[in-house]
Amino acid sequence: MNQKERMLNALPYKAWLDGLEEERDICKQLVYEFNLLPPKERAKIPEMLKKLLGKTGNNVWIEPPFHCDYGWNIEVGENFFANYNLTVLDVGKVTIGKNAQIAPNVSIYTAGHPIHPESRNSGYEYGIPVTIGDNVWIGGNAVILPGVTIGNNVVIGAGSIVGKDIPDNMIAAGNPCRIIREITKEDRIYYFKKQKFDQESWTEIEENRIE
Repeated sequence: MNQKERMLNALPYKAWLDGLEEERDICKQLVYEFNLLPPKERAKIPEMLKKLLGKTGNNVWIEPPFHCDYGWNIEVGENFFANYNLTVLDVGKVTIGKNAQIAPNVSIYTAGHPIHPESRNSGYEYGIPVTIGDNVWIGGNAVILPGVTIGNNVVIGAGSIVGKDIPDNMIAAGNPCRIIREITKEDRIYYFKKQKFDQESWTEIEENRIE
């Protein structure tokens, strides 16, 4: 295997060989153009993201600035939204489902290095895929670590360090991130803690409800 094949198979690889450095340079140019897009040209954001990322839905939006290694190793579903300062180290595959909401300063890391200094100084690194399901909300300053799978309908609290898998329908937070509780039907009527939706907003939610 060449070094790119090793990288994509979650094996130790050297990041400066077999064209990987050149591919990162291509990504850096696209990211540079994206991050310096004038405010009056923001309508170009979805088009630019579809060029940068490996796969997207029709409705995709990231607020600049945004940073990633390759771009083509990131797939996001329909209705993807990420706020300022999303960083994705996508040496491993990053797959995100539909209706994702990502708050500012979130980092998704697939990349890592050996623990032992002699092994680490060899120059080998690795990328372990990260998978995030549908309808996930990730709070500000959260960090998703290599190899993590986050299930559908999950809420990750702000500032969390997620190093282990989180199953479907859970609220999880902390450093390290731990499950706090399951999301229930009762949660549907509240928009913040125990504050209920007003009649106008609740009527709209009910009218658009998908069974």
